[in-house]
Amino acid sequence: MTLRHKIGKLFRAESYRRMWRHVERILAPLPLRPLRARIDQQRLRELQQRHASPPPDAPAHWRHYSKYLDLDKYLRINARRVQYLRLHRSPPKDILDIGCGAGFFLFVAQACGHHGLGLDVDKVPVFDELIDLFGLERMIAHVRRLEPIPDLGRKFDLITAFSPAFHGGRNTSWDWGVREWDYLISDLERHLKPGGRIFFGLNPAYNGEFYTDEILQLFLRRGAAVERENIFFPPKSA
Repeated sequence: MTLRHKIGKLFRAESYRRMWRHVERILAPLPLRPLRARIDQQRLRELQQRHASPPPDAPAHWRHYSKYLDLDKYLRINARRVQYLRLHRSPPKDILDIGCGAGFFLFVAQACGHHGLGLDVDKVPVFDELIDLFGLERMIAHVRRLEPIPDLGRKFDLITAFSPAFHGGRNTSWDWGVREWDYLISDLERHLKPGGRIFFGLNPAYNGEFYTDEILQLFLRRGAAVERENIFFPPKSA
């Protein structure tokens, strides 16, 4: 069976899985109102006023990140992520979120009873203040090519990375190849508890694809369930 045929079968099965997950979200919604109620609205308004219009001399990327001040939009996106991973229906888990950004995913997950640690770079003021507003724990660290992530002091039931940028920007999405991805997955497994899992929600490359054929083959060899951008690895053995 050719790789192209295998990929075709993979994505036909994916369409059924995605449809069923959509039905599950309808049947078991995760409403935004209780999430909003957990946020100090006065502090939020002050934060939004402070960062809505960055000063003229601010770095250009600050304006890009100001979009995360639209809390309802990003709470909704991350509520769907929590539902996709069925965290709204699972016992408490220890979660590591790599590239946590403003912390929306961990905030929603913690509202569902889980415990989270974010890992990301700093020097994005709107992210720093939203992390503080949400009351999240974060460690400042870079994920670099063929280098281990730092010791985090504990192990996790779930490690996530949504829309990661550590493997390259939009114009360099294939900056990491099979070797780099294989190293990262092996390194992350060291931080899992027995039965723990790794999940990647990838950004598309410049041509709209999420991975090369070679990277896809690596994910499949490692037993991952692949649903377009979503890569869910099997539980770590004891």
